[in-house]
Amino acid sequence: MSLDDFFRIGVTVPIGSHRFEPEAIVAFAGKYDPQPFHLSEETAKGSVFGRLCASGWHTAAAWMKCNLAARIGMGPWDGTGPAPEFGPSPGFSNLKWLKPVYAGETVSYTRTAIGHRALASRPGWRILTLRGEGFDSTGDKVIEFDSAVLVKTG
Repeated sequence: MSLDDFFRIGVTVPIGSHRFEPEAIVAFAGKYDPQPFHLSEETAKGSVFGRLCASGWHTAAAWMKCNLAARIGMGPWDGTGPAPEFGPSPGFSNLKWLKPVYAGETVSYTRTAIGHRALASRPGWRILTLRGEGFDSTGDKVIEFDSAVLVKTG
């Protein structure tokens, strides 16, 4: 098995879904993004959104939770040498919150591995580039971003 096969380069993989309940939206916002339209249905009615919606950061955090759960399910490594070991992420780019996620909505998440390359500064490590996306129940994209993760391969 090649690393391309293991990472599923070019394949869009469903990684799970998350339902954004009103109580969870308010709790997340109270801790991390206390803007009025995330904190109260009543206050949100007078906002540009018109009703309670999740923080974009909440939608991103739910993607990460689904991503980690799906990574565990990648299956056993049957290539040569030690199994790839996922490390930290050096960051993300091109984050876009494309549509509000309202209370009661379920977002389905995907990831697509774009490519990987060796890191000259860290022998035995590669950087894997991913595209993360989330879609609401109508199929509209609500979040997208490019991400990277360090992977130990040797």
